[in-house]
Amino acid sequence: MYSFANDYSEGACPEVLDALIRDNNTQCAGYGLDQYCALATRKIRKIIDDSNIDVHFLSAGTPCNVVAISMLRSHEAVISVESGHINVHETGAVEATGHKIITVKGKNGKITPEEIEQVIASHPDEHIVKPKMVFISDATELGTIYYKDELQKIYDTCRKYDLYLYLDGARLSNALVAIGNDLTLKDICTFTDMFYLGGTKNGAYAGEMMIVSNDALKEDFRYYEKQHCAMLAKGRFLGSQMLALLEDNVYLNNARNANIMAQALAYIFKQLDFKMYIESPTNQIFPIIENRLLEKIQNKYIVTPWGPYDENHTIVRFVCSWATKKTIVQEFYTDLVTFLNMPK
Repeated sequence: MYSFANDYSEGACPEVLDALIRDNNTQCAGYGLDQYCALATRKIRKIIDDSNIDVHFLSAGTPCNVVAISMLRSHEAVISVESGHINVHETGAVEATGHKIITVKGKNGKITPEEIEQVIASHPDEHIVKPKMVFISDATELGTIYYKDELQKIYDTCRKYDLYLYLDGARLSNALVAIGNDLTLKDICTFTDMFYLGGTKNGAYAGEMMIVSNDALKEDFRYYEKQHCAMLAKGRFLGSQMLALLEDNVYLNNARNANIMAQALAYIFKQLDFKMYIESPTNQIFPIIENRLLEKIQNKYIVTPWGPYDENHTIVRFVCSWATKKTIVQEFYTDLVTFLNMPK
């Protein structure tokens, strides 16, 4: 069965695998203090055109989120949309650090400045937690993306109320190459206090690159990282991978393939008169599928039922990766037409 369940079912892309083999026998310092992490740091500073950013290499996305939010004081809280990854997919990891997640509904998976202001207004004094950080994802859990004017307005609102803005970049590569995107990595660095560049979902075996631009969050970061089990002794394993992804636009090319394959699937569904739950320009799409047809699809493909649409239909998530081939999309089209023509 072919899996459209996520974008990390495969191992590493060839460039990452080659780098790991090439660098394997070189002795290195531990805990991210090696030459490969140093080279990757130099590379991302050049791409962003900012030599003052701090760069850290963490083991996975959830540790990134836990470390970032654990830096708040014990009475401080983080604001997130209801669909935010920290709220629905991390087993209470943030709450386990003692920090409350204040949720807002959001719009198409994105938070709005008005919602942030409403949270501030409803948390006026010391008898309730103090909002201190806003958590966003780009791309979002619904595959949507933030545009420059949206991110700048959110950042300005955060500045107004002395809040940190932290961006989960597990699928940031997919957002950057999405049709219509007008944000660059430099923009994201300018209009956030901290964000990470996701490797796990974009061709790395594992690992993420955390970028800290706000000086107030730089001090003692490695202490938080170590305390929350996010620092690898063999940090060179992460540095080699991220360096390979940043060379020759591999990072963006991997994401571009994932987006193109997902949008090809979306085109197929639309041509066959399926409705989409939401319009997503990235590598996650959400067609609405009749339940009996979904059963047929699931006999051959692994997909994720996202939730009921009505009594007879389900919202289904399809995800493509750097490794999804055009031939599998063509095969799915043939199978879908066959399933549609089967007797009910």
